[in-house]
Amino acid sequence: MINYKNTILTLVLAAIFASCTNLDETLYDKVKSSDYGKTSGEIETIVGSAYATLRGFGDNISLSYPACEFLLFCNETTSDEVCIPTRGSDWYDNGRYQQAELHTWGNDNLLILSSWRYCYEGISKVNAVIYQVKKSELSEKEKNVVYAELRGIRAYYYSILLDMFGNVPLITDFEDTSLPKNSTRAEVYAFVESELLDIIELLPSEIIYGRITQNVANALLARLYINSEVYIGKARWQDCIDACDKISGYVLEGNYFANFLTENEGSKENIFAIPFDYTKQGTVGNYLIALSLHYKQKQAFSATSNFTDCVNGPCLQPGVYSKFEETDIRRNGFLVGDQISAATGSVILMDNGSALSYTEDIVDFTNAAQNEGVRCVKYEIKEGQTWEQDHDLVVMRYAEILMMKAECYVRLGAPALARPLVAQIRTRAKLDTPADITLDFLDDEWLREFTFEGLRRTTNIRMGDFFKPNWVKTAETPAYRSIFPIPQYALDMNSNLTQNPGY
Repeated sequence: MINYKNTILTLVLAAIFASCTNLDETLYDKVKSSDYGKTSGEIETIVGSAYATLRGFGDNISLSYPACEFLLFCNETTSDEVCIPTRGSDWYDNGRYQQAELHTWGNDNLLILSSWRYCYEGISKVNAVIYQVKKSELSEKEKNVVYAELRGIRAYYYSILLDMFGNVPLITDFEDTSLPKNSTRAEVYAFVESELLDIIELLPSEIIYGRITQNVANALLARLYINSEVYIGKARWQDCIDACDKISGYVLEGNYFANFLTENEGSKENIFAIPFDYTKQGTVGNYLIALSLHYKQKQAFSATSNFTDCVNGPCLQPGVYSKFEETDIRRNGFLVGDQISAATGSVILMDNGSALSYTEDIVDFTNAAQNEGVRCVKYEIKEGQTWEQDHDLVVMRYAEILMMKAECYVRLGAPALARPLVAQIRTRAKLDTPADITLDFLDDEWLREFTFEGLRRTTNIRMGDFFKPNWVKTAETPAYRSIFPIPQYALDMNSNLTQNPGY
C-alpha cells in the first residue's frame, strides 16, 4: 500500500465535466490546506476531483483506465457471458484472458491488480479530499454535507472490493501512515452498509446526474442486500426490496438504447453513470466498443473509415446470442454475420481475403479466427467516432432495480409479485412475459438485459452458475474462487496483508 505523509497536500485536480457537476476545470498544485477551501466553489471543485477518479487512471504498474476495460473484463470474462479469445498473437497477454475464462488466475494476473488499484487509487483520493475539507473553513454542518458525498464515493469503491476480493483493508484516515491489515469480508460488508446508512439523510434527495444521491445510496444498499447471502451467509431479500422501494424519480426508457446514446445524460433510467466527454473535455478511458470490434469494422461505419483503432477483443461467448429471441430488440446491440463496407456496399474483407462475417461459434478459444465471436455495439456509434468516446459509462439503471425486486420476490416465494416487474422489461424488449417467473428464467433475463454492463460475474455467483463447467472449462470451479486473490504487488508493498484462503 502507499504511505501518505501529513505534509503539504499536493493535488492536481481534474474537475468532473460540466454536464455532471457544473464545475469549471481548475488546477491546484501544491495547495496548502490552510490556503484552500474558503469558498463553497473551491470545495465543489475538489469534490469533483474525487468523482474524476471513477474514470480510472494511467500508470506503469497496472493496466490503465480500468473503469470501462479491465474492471469490466474481470467481471465479464470470468462469467458465462463475455470472452476474449486469443487470436493468433493478439490478446494472449501472458495468458491473462485465458486464465479468466478458465478460472485459473493467480495473484499475478494484471486484470486483478488493475481492479484492485482502481479501487484503492480512488479511495486514496477520497481520503485526501476529506482531509482537505476537514482543514477548510467550512462549518461542521457544511463539512458533514460534503463528507456525505465523498463517503458515498468511497463506499462505492468498497462495494466493488467487497464483491471482488472480500477480505480487504479498510482505509479511511489520510493521516494514518501505518500499514493496514485485511478486514474480514463481514467487516467490509458492515462498513459499506453503515457508511451508506449513516450518510443517506445528508445526501441530496433530488436527482443530480453523475452524483452520489439518496437514490444512488439506496441502489448500492439494494446491491449489497441482494448479494448478502454470498457475502456474509445471511439472506436479506426483504431488505433489498425495501431499499429498492426508496428509489424514486426514474422510469424505464421507452427505447432501450436511449440509455447508451452518445448524449445519454438525458436518460430517465440511468441512476448513476461515470461522465465522459472526450470531444469537449478531453476525458480518456472510455473505449469499450472499439475494444470489441474487428480491426476493419470501421469501414462499415464510414465511407472514409474515420473510426479509429478497433482492436478485435471481447465478444460474446458461444450460445449467449442464441439466448435472445429473434424479436428481442436487445439483439440490436450486437453484430453478427456479414459486415458491409459503407464505401462499396460489398462485404468487408479481412487481411486473409475472407469475408468479415461474425460467427457465434468460436472453434478454438486459444487460437480463434479473427471473425469469430458476436460483437457489442450497445453504445451508440456516430460518424467520426474516435477510439475515445463521449457517452457516459452506465453503472446503474432503473431496470436493475426492477430485476432485483423481482428476484427477491421469487426467493421469498411470491413470484406473482415479480411478474409485473419483469413484464416492464420484457414489454420494452417487444417480448411476452412467462406466466411463471422462476430463478432460472431471471438468471437468463439478467444476462439479456445487462450484457456488457459488468454485472454478470456477481449474478453468476449468486445464482450458482459461476461454479459449473462452461464451454471451455470442463471442471467445476472451487468455492474459494468466488473472490479473487490479493494481488502479489499489494502483498509485496504491505507485509501486514494476508492472502485470501485457497490462493
